[in-house]
Amino acid sequence: MARHNRDGRGVDQRGFEYGVSYQPDWLKRVKVTRQLESGRQSTKTLFRNPASGPEAKPGERIRTRIASDDQSLAFEIALTDPQAAITRVRISYERPNGNGRTEEVEFTLESEDHPDG
Repeated sequence: MARHNRDGRGVDQRGFEYGVSYQPDWLKRVKVTRQLESGRQSTKTLFRNPASGPEAKPGERIRTRIASDDQSLAFEIALTDPQAAITRVRISYERPNGNGRTEEVEFTLESEDHPDG
């Protein structure tokens, strides 16, 4: 039986703090990707599950919440995965950047190691 969500914390490449509510038997890590002012892209591991591996089989529902009070950013995803086949989820979040424009912040939730990242 899957276990209840746990709470973790992380900091992105700009120093913004985040809270992460996650299922310990599914989520391995969360990465955050932003465009830099130079035009380059920056990806940072925002959170890594401290457990060495799953203790139970993940349930068929994947639930993760990410919030940053610093940025007034918050979302929760809930997916049904009866085959336990989902290994990566990408979320693009558009937020105001303070100068009248918006920026896209991409979050990648991973359940296992991937060769490309």
